[in-house]
Amino acid sequence: MTWLSLPWADLTVAVPLLGAAVVGRVRDIPTAGRWCLGFSLATLGCAVLAGLAFAAGATGPGLFRVDELSAPLLPLVALLHVLTVLATARTKMNRVSFTGHLAGEAVRLATFATIDPWPLIALLSAATVLPFIELVKRGKPTRVYVLHMALFVGLLTAGWAGVEAGAEWGAVALMAAILVRSGTVPVHLWVADLFEHGSFGTALLFVAPIAGVYAALRLVLPVAPDWVLTGIGAFSLVTAVYAAGMAVVQRDARRFFAYLFLSHASLVLVGLELHTVISLTGALCLWVSVVLSLGGLGLTLRAVEARYGRLSLAGHQGLYARSPALAVCFLLTGLGSVGFPGTLGFVAAELLMDGAVDANLFVGVVLVLAAAVNGIAVVRAYLLLFTGAKSASPVAVGITPKERFAVLVLAALLLGGGLVPQALVASRFHAAETLLRERNPR
Repeated sequence: MTWLSLPWADLTVAVPLLGAAVVGRVRDIPTAGRWCLGFSLATLGCAVLAGLAFAAGATGPGLFRVDELSAPLLPLVALLHVLTVLATARTKMNRVSFTGHLAGEAVRLATFATIDPWPLIALLSAATVLPFIELVKRGKPTRVYVLHMALFVGLLTAGWAGVEAGAEWGAVALMAAILVRSGTVPVHLWVADLFEHGSFGTALLFVAPIAGVYAALRLVLPVAPDWVLTGIGAFSLVTAVYAAGMAVVQRDARRFFAYLFLSHASLVLVGLELHTVISLTGALCLWVSVVLSLGGLGLTLRAVEARYGRLSLAGHQGLYARSPALAVCFLLTGLGSVGFPGTLGFVAAELLMDGAVDANLFVGVVLVLAAAVNGIAVVRAYLLLFTGAKSASPVAVGITPKERFAVLVLAALLLGGGLVPQALVASRFHAAETLLRERNPR
């Protein structure tokens, strides 16, 4: 038995749970933040080792499992949690529940390390509770969020029960559940509502890993007939264009980010509908790209908000003169999300477009349109936030070293994945082959 044979996937879930118990007993907020960061870093180390153990074929026994699909997702989700807590401004620490952060991390990592249907459904359901608790503590409206998440949990549970019973309506219910969790039109309002009323960090961590896509790959793709996948693709295609258009006209930065995310998440789901190896490979690569790029963009917006409060897109703010580094980070991560050449998003979009055009020319054209409108939305938001009228105060408000490190790590992964994409593309190609090989419509 080697050190790689240890149950690293189980430890990836256990470490943040232990951290939540420890941090919950710490009363000093800065100290709690440091403990939280330490446990998150340890979790990231376990997640990386879990991926390495799978690659080496030395996966040990345990409750949770890593396979071709989840091997890179665990480190990705763990990294996002590390960078989120690292980039939390000291002035905002009193509003952050570090215990909730670690508990949420444990649930999300457990979700991505679970393959069996019923445990996965239980974890997907449990993950919806933490944002609700935060909304209640902040005294914010919860009706929109609760209605959508209750619908999601109900459809998901009933759908899989129907699939096990051999009923055709079970696949339809699963499709509806995935559409709700992914924020697809017309059940998309909860995403903008969560970003508007919840904390930026909690909302980002809840939506950025795109758990709806993981649920679709584990629960829907293996058993659903082709017409169900076509239905998911049709709704996702409409959402990709609609959300991109909505992102262009938003007057609030948080709502802009919410709709930009919805458009990108829908693009990933479109690759499922085509269910060809190339299109699914592109969708899986785009999934990684979206988590990195929109994770970085979200952290940048969060850092700008920590300095200037809620950001309006109703007019030019002229913040570049006071925060040039934040402006550069915004543009870098924003362009990376829309497939700027040299980034991972460009490689992923090229694969997805190629697979889409081969399968259906109309779908390929609509994907290009959605990507173009997303690019317009990002550039418009940058111009409104950082250019135009001069800021009223001449005092410079620069980026902190921790924030700079967090955003640049994600940007470096985006650029590295774009310049040297072979390893990731090969990994996602093998995952796509495995998923399609296991497909057995009922």
